[in-house]
Amino acid sequence: MTHDDAHSPDLSPETLSVHAGIGRYENRPVVPPIYETSTFSFDTVEQGAALFAGREKGYIYSRMGNPTVRALENAIATLEGGCDGLACGSGMAAIHTALAAFLTAGDHLVCSEAVYGPTSNLVDQVLTRFGIETTLVDTSDTRAVAGAMQRNTKVVFVETPGNPTLVVSDLQAVSAIAHEHGARLIVGNTFMSPILQQPLSLGADVVVHSLTKFLNGHADVVGGVIIPKTDEDYAHLRGILNHLGGVLPPFEAFLVHRGIRTLALRMEKHSRSALEVAKHLEAHPEVEWVRYPGLESHPQHEVHLKQCRSGGGMVTFELKGGVEAGRAMMNAVKLCGLAVSLGGVESLIQHPASMTHAIMGQEARAQAGISDGLVRLSVGIEAVDDVIADLDQALVAASQATAHPGSTV
Repeated sequence: MTHDDAHSPDLSPETLSVHAGIGRYENRPVVPPIYETSTFSFDTVEQGAALFAGREKGYIYSRMGNPTVRALENAIATLEGGCDGLACGSGMAAIHTALAAFLTAGDHLVCSEAVYGPTSNLVDQVLTRFGIETTLVDTSDTRAVAGAMQRNTKVVFVETPGNPTLVVSDLQAVSAIAHEHGARLIVGNTFMSPILQQPLSLGADVVVHSLTKFLNGHADVVGGVIIPKTDEDYAHLRGILNHLGGVLPPFEAFLVHRGIRTLALRMEKHSRSALEVAKHLEAHPEVEWVRYPGLESHPQHEVHLKQCRSGGGMVTFELKGGVEAGRAMMNAVKLCGLAVSLGGVESLIQHPASMTHAIMGQEARAQAGISDGLVRLSVGIEAVDDVIADLDQALVAASQATAHPGSTV
């Protein structure tokens, strides 16, 4: 298989998501085939030696490269505007690999406070065992980022919008600070996808995604991906990934690539519906506050508009009845699934403080602005009126439960 160079990056993201990574195969299938094989045979011993030495291009062993996986990596790299991609077995495998590639004992990392719970645990509990120090800051505050930089800072890691508070960081400003201090900027772009935000064009050096979420979009794959800007960083990351071994299997790569072909359509629907849901919740008498980057009330709304095409599919909010009201509401939903994860075609609702971010501990959550009553909603592609109706009936149940403590919902 050879990649088709006819797919110019000048094409729109909607077109690229359909065609990127689709190469020319024998028998010319429209969809890249699944190479479900662990290893690849050589024509001669000399060819095998040349492949291992890097003098010849080709496939050796699926941990080191696979045609189905390469098609996916090429597609996402094209969408992100990167030099190449590295598909990983999970989003956490992608983050771990990226940090392991650019940090060593004695180095310092600056990391967003509002990140996925296991990411916080990785930098705070695991990397410290290897002599890597981390400072968690509100990366939406550029002065805080600048103040956290040290002589040994090698990486700034930012999620924007942050998980789960949806705080937005100015990537151009943060990248300027990182580069001024000789550090790389790594950006978690899971919530936006490359359809809505392209961090490499805003100054980032590396982008990471959880493939599990919007890129796949169907809640049937766990995976991650790393997209570097330069060939030099790609080669370094590829070597690290090959040795750590956290790679994505071919069948999962096939499923994600299939999902990407409808990514632009899904992100448009997610964003349009999430904005309607956010506006509805903001006006609801039972809701204390709503955070959605597409709302003018969002503290970093203007920054988000500058670097993103729309608000995305994630909404967070808190009820006036606090934790108990939120519990009652989530127990009462019928259409929205009560489950962790996000970015699928179905709407999902969950409680970060007791679920995805419980691992952080209460003090770290409070520092990151994750209140105990915060509810995170991933708005799917269902008819938005049906989603709103489900939330409304659940809010009625929440109101009744807090008005009559001890009642069942």
